[in-house]
Amino acid sequence: MTPAATAHPHGAAAWARDLAMGARFAVGGGREGWVRTLLTAVGVGLGVTLLLGAASVPHLMESRQERREARLIDLNTEKGTRPGAGTLLYRYRDTEFRGAVVHGTLLRPDGRSPVRPPGVHTLPRAGEMVVSPALDELLAAPGGALLHERLGRTVVGTIAAPGLAGPGELTYYAGEDSLTASGEAHRISHFGGELPTAPMNPTLGVIVVVACVVLLMPVAVLIATAVRFGGERRDRRMAALRLVGADSRMTRRMAAGEALCGALGGLLLGAGLFLLARRFAGRITLWDVNAFPSDLTPHPALTALIALAVPLSAVLVALVALRGVTIEPLGVVRQHTPRRRRVWWRLPLPVLGAAVLLLTGRAGPSPSDARLHPALLAGGALLVLFGITLLLPWLVEAVVARLRGGPVPWQLAVRRLQLSSGTAARAVSGITVAVAGAIALQMLFAAVQDDFVRVTGQDGTHDRLTVTLPARDAATSRKAAEEFRATKGVRGATAVLSASVSVPADRGARGDRGSSAAPLTVGDCPALRALAHLRSCKDGDVFLVQDSSGAADGGSFAGTARPGGTVLLHDGPDGPRAKGRPPLWTIPRTARTATARPAPAGAVAYGIFATPSALPVPDLADPLAVATLTIDPRVPDAAEYARNTAARLDPAADVLSPHRTEEDSQFASVRTGLLAASTVTLALIAVSMLVSTLEQLRERRRLLAVLVAFGTRRADLGWSVLWQTAVPVALGLGLAVVGGCGLGLTLLRLVGKSSPDWSVIWPMTGAGAALVLVVTLLSLPPLWRLMRPEGLRTE
Repeated sequence: MTPAATAHPHGAAAWARDLAMGARFAVGGGREGWVRTLLTAVGVGLGVTLLLGAASVPHLMESRQERREARLIDLNTEKGTRPGAGTLLYRYRDTEFRGAVVHGTLLRPDGRSPVRPPGVHTLPRAGEMVVSPALDELLAAPGGALLHERLGRTVVGTIAAPGLAGPGELTYYAGEDSLTASGEAHRISHFGGELPTAPMNPTLGVIVVVACVVLLMPVAVLIATAVRFGGERRDRRMAALRLVGADSRMTRRMAAGEALCGALGGLLLGAGLFLLARRFAGRITLWDVNAFPSDLTPHPALTALIALAVPLSAVLVALVALRGVTIEPLGVVRQHTPRRRRVWWRLPLPVLGAAVLLLTGRAGPSPSDARLHPALLAGGALLVLFGITLLLPWLVEAVVARLRGGPVPWQLAVRRLQLSSGTAARAVSGITVAVAGAIALQMLFAAVQDDFVRVTGQDGTHDRLTVTLPARDAATSRKAAEEFRATKGVRGATAVLSASVSVPADRGARGDRGSSAAPLTVGDCPALRALAHLRSCKDGDVFLVQDSSGAADGGSFAGTARPGGTVLLHDGPDGPRAKGRPPLWTIPRTARTATARPAPAGAVAYGIFATPSALPVPDLADPLAVATLTIDPRVPDAAEYARNTAARLDPAADVLSPHRTEEDSQFASVRTGLLAASTVTLALIAVSMLVSTLEQLRERRRLLAVLVAFGTRRADLGWSVLWQTAVPVALGLGLAVVGGCGLGLTLLRLVGKSSPDWSVIWPMTGAGAALVLVVTLLSLPPLWRLMRPEGLRTE
C-alpha cells in the first residue's frame, strides 16, 4: 500500500470530509449557491414550522385544560358549605353578543377575605366587573356599547392569563349584592376541580388518527421536495468534480452534504419562524381557536425527533435521488432520455394500505369497537397516501409522453414536461396528497355526522328568540310582552306563564308530592292561540291540549288533566303547602280539548292551557314567564336590543335562539381543531409551492432569456409556464380524487358506514385548483424579470 493510499481517509472520516466539502459548495458557491441554499432552507423551514406546531399540540391541550380546571367550581365538594370569611356566593350569567358567547359569573363575598378566581387580583364590588382583555377591547370598541349597556357595570380590572382558557375568550366576573343562597346561586370556599372526561368515541378516534396522517404527510412531501431544489445544477457541478479526480462515492457524499446544509439551515429558519409565529399567536384566531404564546411549547422528545429526522431525511433523499443519475467526468447521463418509470412496484402500496385498514377494522368484534389499533390505522393511511405520491410521477410521465402538436406555448410546455416530468410532479405532489386526504376525511365526516347531531324539533330560523325569566304573577308576562313589543327591531312578542301541576298522591295526607305531572301554561287568548288550535277563547276558559304531531308525548297527562279533576299546584318551601294549605285546583268541567301547534320558536307546547282568571296564579311556585319574539332581520343588532331588554327586565333572564340541531361536544371539538390545523397546513403548502415554482423558474432563467433573445414572445413563454403547471395539477387532482375516494370508502367500511356523500369531492378539488392558480399567478412577475437579457450572463 502506497503512502498516498494510506493517507486517504476511509469510513466516517471520509463521510465527514465529503459532507463538509458539500456544505462549503452550498454556502461558498457565490450568489448561485447562496440562492439555492436559501430556497432549500425556506422550503424545509416551512415544513419544520408546521412540525413544531404539531409538536406543541399536547402542551397546548394540557395547558388549556389546566386553566379551565383551575377556575372550575365543583358543587359536589361544596355541598353544605357554610358562610365564612373565605366563602362567597356565585351564579353563572352567560349571554350572547353577535354570535359570540360571553361567559359571566356574579359574585358576592360572605367575609373580608373571600376566595378569588384564578387571574383576579381583587374581587369586584357591586356595580363593578373585571373582564378578559378580549372583552375589554370589545366593550371599548364603538360597536360594544350595546353589550356594555346589557352588562351594566363599570370595568375596574382585567383577568390575567391563569384565569382564561385562551387570549380571545370573552368572560367577566361581576359583583352582585342581591345574590342569596337559593335558586341558582351557590356558596363555595375554593375554585378548582376536574373536568369530566368521557372516552373518545371510536369513530372520532379514527378521524383524529387519519387527520394526523393527512395533515403531516404533505409536510414530509414538501421537505423532500425542498431538499432536491437545484438538482440539475448540482449534478453538473459534481460531473466537474469527477473530471478533477473525485470518484462517484465522493460526489454522492458531497451532494448529501449540500442537502444537509440546506436542511440544517431550514431547521434554524423553521425554529425562527415558529418563534415569530408563537409571539403573535395570541392575536390570531382560527375557527374560534386561539392560544397564549406560552401554550405553543413543543414537546422535548418530539422536538429532538424533528431535529434528528429532518437532516437525516435530507441526506437519504439526496442519496436516493442520485441513484437514477450517472455522474461522469464528461457530463450527466440524466440529460439524455431517461428510462421510463415502472408502475408494478408503485401500485401495490395503496392497495396494501387499504388492506391494512380493513385488517384494523377486524381487530375488534364490531367496526366501531374501541380497540382499534392507532398504529395500524396510521400505517394504513400513510401507505395509501404515500402510494398516491409515488403514482403521480409515473402518471405525469405516461400522459405527457403521448402529447403531440398544438400551439407554440403548449409545445414548449409539453416538451419541458417530457424532458423533466419528475420535477413538475414533485412540485404538485404536496397539494395532491393534501386534497386526497381532505376528500377522504370529508367523506368520513359527512357519513358519520348524523350520529353526532341531534334534531331538536325547533325551526332554526334566525328571526326567532325565546326569553325565559322568573315571574310572580300573570302581570309579569304581560309586562314582558309589552316591553319587548316596544323594543327596536322586534316585530311581535307573545308571553305566557309556564308551570306544572300533578295529581295529589293522597288527598288526606298533607305535604305529599304528586305522583304524575302535567305542563301548565297560563296566558291571554292571543298568546294561547299562538300555541294551540282554539276555536273560541275568552278569559276564564281552560283547555286540555294534546300534541298530535308526535313531537311530544301529548297524551301522557290524560290521567292528570281531566275535566273535573283536582290537581296540586307545585310550590316551593315558602309556598302555601309549607304553611299547611295544599294548593289544590279543580279543573273546570267545561274544559275543552284542543290540538297543539308548533310554537313560533319551533317547540311544541301541550298540557293544560288556562287564561289568568281561571286559576289562582299566586299559588304557583316559581313560575316562568316565557316570551317568544319575532325580530326584524332588516334591523341591525335587533337580537342584541332584545337581549338588552331581557336583561333590564330581570338579570337572570335567559335568551335562546332556536337551533334545528345540536352537535356532540366531542364531534364539534374535533371538527374545529381539524379546520384550524388544515387552514395552517394549506397556507404553508401554498407558500412552499410558490417557493418551489420560483426555484424552477430560476433554474431555467438562462433558457428563458435565450428564447426571448431569439424572438419568442413573452406571452407565449408565460402561457407555457401556465401549461407546465396546469397539466401536472390536472393529473394530480384527478389522482387525488381517485385515491381520496378509495381511502374514504375504506374508512367508511372501517366505521360501519356504506352511504358515501359524493358531493364533498368537488369543493376540495376546487379549493386545491384555486390554490395552485393563485400560486401560479404570483409567480408571473418573477417570470417577466427572468426573461431580461441579463439572464444570458454566465460565470
